[in-house]
Amino acid sequence: MNFTRWSARLPGTQRRAAARTETPVPSDRRGEGSVPAARAGGPAGGSGPVPAVDELPARDVLDRVPALVALVHGPDHRVAYVNDAYTTAFGARDTGAPAREALPELAELGLLPLLDQVLRSGRPRTLKSRRAVDGRSYTFTCTPVAEDGGDGAVLVFATDVTDHAEAAERLRASERRQRETAVTLQRSLLPQDLEQPDDLRIAATYQPGGTEAAVGGDWYDVITLGGGRTALVIGDVMGRGVRAAAVMGQLRTGARAYARLDLPPHEVLQLLDGLATEIDPNQIATCVYAVHDPNEGRLVYASAGHLPILVRDENGTVSRADEPTGPPLGTGGWMHSSGSIALAPGSTAVLYTDGLVERRNEDLDEGIAALERALAGATGSPQVVCDRLVRSAGVTADHDDDVAVLVLQHPARTGPDGELFRNAALELLGGVEAAPRARAFASGVLTSWRFPAELHDLGVLATSELVANSLQHGTPPMRLRLRRTDRRLIVEVTDGDDHLPRRRRAEPADESGRGIAIVATIASTWGCRRTPDGGKAVWCEFLLPKPRP
Repeated sequence: MNFTRWSARLPGTQRRAAARTETPVPSDRRGEGSVPAARAGGPAGGSGPVPAVDELPARDVLDRVPALVALVHGPDHRVAYVNDAYTTAFGARDTGAPAREALPELAELGLLPLLDQVLRSGRPRTLKSRRAVDGRSYTFTCTPVAEDGGDGAVLVFATDVTDHAEAAERLRASERRQRETAVTLQRSLLPQDLEQPDDLRIAATYQPGGTEAAVGGDWYDVITLGGGRTALVIGDVMGRGVRAAAVMGQLRTGARAYARLDLPPHEVLQLLDGLATEIDPNQIATCVYAVHDPNEGRLVYASAGHLPILVRDENGTVSRADEPTGPPLGTGGWMHSSGSIALAPGSTAVLYTDGLVERRNEDLDEGIAALERALAGATGSPQVVCDRLVRSAGVTADHDDDVAVLVLQHPARTGPDGELFRNAALELLGGVEAAPRARAFASGVLTSWRFPAELHDLGVLATSELVANSLQHGTPPMRLRLRRTDRRLIVEVTDGDDHLPRRRRAEPADESGRGIAIVATIASTWGCRRTPDGGKAVWCEFLLPKPRP
């Protein structure tokens, strides 16, 4: 094969050849910016000028380059030439044979179709970083070469990029390890087992982002507050990776601690806002904190820049809790407020993070509207509803953002199941005569609920002490409420004074101060909280004996 002829057809060689035929620059004008030609032998003179690039033999040049070079021609890519570097890498190759037979390493890399494309288009093509049979990685560039009267040829030029490929693989491995660490941390900081209140059925799911997306800081939680009330939390820390997961864990721990104070939702968010600022002034998070009280049939909530809660009633109508929404946690200096949305028996509520509804090139409201439509037709257990909503949103293993979903249902209980959930209330009117009326009322209710004698007596004693405490230290209006579930008996007394009682040690000479101590001793647990109307509620719980199998 005539390599000089082929080298003259390589891109750029025609321009250089034409340049040699142009009129030479006079020697007296070379000082006007031109560079004198180098001559063999250096400044002291020599045997003659250095040959131009176009005058060098093509084969000598290609044989000496460290890159792998092969030349094929014709539609079946018959081998015309391989250089020494190619022979060293893959062994000697016979010329004249088709590339499929003579260059099997190119066939294994899928390079033959690329050669066809180069011949058809007449344009170079590149295949980046492919591992060859010799274990090294190469970037292949295929360049068309014109032939006089021939079918065309292709020059295959392969650069060894093993070091770059290995460095890239180490980087990818490091990123995978970091992601696995973040996912492990994220999952370990989420609730391992959701608390299951008496009056609600709850399920949740968490789906981390795909391999191309770092893990975010989505979280959820369920906290039983006592007295039949339940707190529900969902949030999303801005940012990704281990840092976001760590901040999420601190906020979740803070939310559980503040929830135990049994404060209104907006006050809990105020405390969380201060905590977020202390953790990292540059880190913000969105959050919804909601409280369910089965006696009220509503979900009282506060939102810190989070997406609205969706509630589906028993008829399939979906409502959106849009207001009020305050700024995200960590912004500082803002006041949050509480709102409420009905959660009657038979209703289903959904709390979620933006990964479920946010899509590129799509308005966020469209995603929320799509979730509303999916919720309207979602029936079944909370876990079934949760899975259906995730599937309807198109969330897969390679999703580009974390997704957290919390689904709660307030079942409509009827028949024998309804007998296990009962309520009774008495307005405490008058003065000291309200105490014996309260004891008689509690005794009659507990008898009708068929409680064992021991539990009956303990319930009446707790009622007497709580009512006496309210009559002595509280103000009207006063109310006694008894509630039973399938697992516990709850006794609660409310009044109009916001001074919260505390358990203290009464001295032998004291005439008061023993009521709360007695209640704390006989009950499974007790507590108190301020009510939205400016009063307080004091309650205690007794666990019911488990039925014998």
